[in-house]
Amino acid sequence: MPLTLVEKIATRHAEGLKPGEVVRSGDFVSIRPKHVMTHDNTGAVIPKFREIFKSSGAAPRINDAHQPVFAIDHDIQNLTSENLGKYAKIEQFAREHGVDFFPAGTGIAHQIMVEQGYVVPGSMVVGSDSHSNLYGAIACLGTPVVRTDAASIWATGATWWQVPVVARVTLRGRLRSGVTGKDVIVALCGVFAHDEVLNHAVEFVDSDGGIAAMSMDQRMSISNMTTEWGALAGLFPFDETLRAYLENRADLFAAGARPGTLRDGSRGGYTRSDVARWWSERAASTADADAQYAIELSLDLSTIVPHVSGPNDVKTMHSLPAIEARRVAIQKAWLMSCVNARYEDLAAAANIMRGKRVADGVEFYLAAASAEVQAHAMRDGHWKALVDAGAIELPPGCGTCIGLGRGTIKAGETGISSTNRNFEGRMGDRAGQVYLGSPAVVAASALAGYIASPVRFDDEQPKWSAAVRPVVAQAPASVEVIDGFPALVRGRLLFLDKDNLNTDGIYAGKHTYNDAITPAEMANLIFENYDPTFRTIAQPGDVIVGGLNFGTGSSREQAATALKYFGIPCVIATSFSETYKRNAFNNGFVVFECPELVKTLRASSSGAKTALVGDIAIDYRRSTLTACGRSFVFPALSPVAQRLVVAGGAEAVVARRIAASLPS
Repeated sequence: MPLTLVEKIATRHAEGLKPGEVVRSGDFVSIRPKHVMTHDNTGAVIPKFREIFKSSGAAPRINDAHQPVFAIDHDIQNLTSENLGKYAKIEQFAREHGVDFFPAGTGIAHQIMVEQGYVVPGSMVVGSDSHSNLYGAIACLGTPVVRTDAASIWATGATWWQVPVVARVTLRGRLRSGVTGKDVIVALCGVFAHDEVLNHAVEFVDSDGGIAAMSMDQRMSISNMTTEWGALAGLFPFDETLRAYLENRADLFAAGARPGTLRDGSRGGYTRSDVARWWSERAASTADADAQYAIELSLDLSTIVPHVSGPNDVKTMHSLPAIEARRVAIQKAWLMSCVNARYEDLAAAANIMRGKRVADGVEFYLAAASAEVQAHAMRDGHWKALVDAGAIELPPGCGTCIGLGRGTIKAGETGISSTNRNFEGRMGDRAGQVYLGSPAVVAASALAGYIASPVRFDDEQPKWSAAVRPVVAQAPASVEVIDGFPALVRGRLLFLDKDNLNTDGIYAGKHTYNDAITPAEMANLIFENYDPTFRTIAQPGDVIVGGLNFGTGSSREQAATALKYFGIPCVIATSFSETYKRNAFNNGFVVFECPELVKTLRASSSGAKTALVGDIAIDYRRSTLTACGRSFVFPALSPVAQRLVVAGGAEAVVARRIAASLPS
């Protein structure tokens, strides 16, 4: 049977398969990834890891010190003793266990993973961050996992994973001059804005040489933001362009270019011989010609003009000529992030700004994706051109993108950003407005004082096509409820009438890296960016019902655990972000889909952000629920999911596995 690229790579990294056995979309497998990346959240994974071993009775030990990579990047402008102390503890843990460690200032973790050679074609590399999709630019199955998964991988080398359905996206034609990878992914998010690839893995396919003509920086931008498109991965082909990039990196590794590692050398990296071997075996990193896909989409690259997303919504798209005509005034501009702060991005912005000055009343913030990128831009004069134009320098890292450090948006301000997210409240005050655009658009806008184009384009819409092959999920004939799992749950029903309710709305990003917040305090912070009145309406025992793609956005697990701590027994929605669902079950919290219930609630919705609409009764044994005077069927909760809930989460399950392996 033919396989997609995702299925081939998943099969390669799956454990416990029989000889010749392969995995398919929908299969639950135990996977052993090549590497697992954690960043600042390493500080939160460490106690999970230790708790696993404390529960098992064994001494804490990293199963394979080659697997983890620690790269500090998020809150690096925070120089308080508490934060610096956390970083010191992470570094000490890395030393004790022999794990590769990159300190604050080295760069954004995803950029480090690629630059330092941890990501290679045909491999599976996971990260405890939602933008691990970026690794797909290297023909790698890069996908997010959550903190509990990271701890499990540290402890055992493996974790559970459900192979996603796969979408094929054919990119036809070629980009015209002045159009970037960021413009491509913004167009994809805007044109296919109805969850066409939600929880899919995307495989990009070339046609007419359009992908072959794309640089690696452009591919990384596109793969990175497949996250905002709703996908779990975004893979590009292993072609001559990627081969040349890998050979160049191999030459740098041979010359000793490994800045920022804890020890001499690194477990990342490869040689030209490695690249030659991968190239000779690239059939293993290519989908079979007759592989079957759940959906096939096509986009004509030659019809794309630069677009801008927003405000405060990635999937609301405006052509640049149309929004420029509106002269949307800005007070902030940002050139930074893991999607758009690489060398080509800085060079493009510098070529626009060289010899000019940022407009009065505009603050323009600049941060490179890594120290290596910044050094390259400095050598070529691009960094100086940006600073001379009035850019405010920030260290290589995340920062403002997640609402941390200098330059956050204030109430009443409008900004244009090269980052990947503009959710309400993410980059600062929820009363600020943020648009997304390419580095060139950010530079031109900073100079003009309003959202502007660096060159003139005609206003036109991208040409596209779509063909859907629905994947039908089959529920089991009967439902087993295991001991300890509640067969029946009753409570009040709170309807949150919102599609794409993101994790910043559920649990604000500014709290994410404050490890001192107690569970009770976390419970008092839920939904502050979505509806500050929620906590005056809700009470423990209430069941939350949401819309499409509940929990989209960041991979922070607090968006699930905070609801659990509040006393919410479960969340029901039309659909969930797969990462949110994973976080929920890994922490013993129930979520499930019931689209018909949401449809019924919307038929009489008041439009309130949080509405108390009556009572609900959930019967897990019959896989039915009763609300609004009707009965609804939902997918049966598998024994695997129930065991996670009964155990209190994946940590406990893994601890029991380790304990069972100890000598009696």
